[in-house]
Amino acid sequence: MKKIKIISVLALLFVLNVASMCSDDDDAPTNVNQTQVINTVISGTWRITNYVDSGVNETTNFTGYNFTFASNNVLTAVGNGLTTSGTWSVTDSNSNDDTLNDLDFNIAFTAPANFLDLTDDWDIVSRTDTKIQLIDVSGGNGGTDYLTFEKN
Repeated sequence: MKKIKIISVLALLFVLNVASMCSDDDDAPTNVNQTQVINTVISGTWRITNYVDSGVNETTNFTGYNFTFASNNVLTAVGNGLTTSGTWSVTDSNSNDDTLNDLDFNIAFTAPANFLDLTDDWDIVSRTDTKIQLIDVSGGNGGTDYLTFEKN
């Protein structure tokens, strides 16, 4: 009888542990709100300090570029003798997203080719006044991309 009680308690602990690991919102930070993110990025210029595309580090594609997130949702990258414009926004999650109840950091460029890789609805992993860490899990190939902006 004692063994049955122990096994029952262990089974219950196992089920509770697995349930907590499967939460919808595990990768959504609790310290991030839409206004904070917007106010953070529109202040100053930013650089990409980490960009990993499905396991391949492609950070050097953006070396020398400074990014400006304007309050009118225009995103400008200036560097290496080029100026590239796109758009950005911060929105609530949508039904196509891989994480529920989070914010999406949306980036869209139409050219050049290496900037097209940044075009996505990124999930915010963390935000400070000087760093924004983003993640995207691809629906197509299941690859995971990481993008980090740091303030200049």
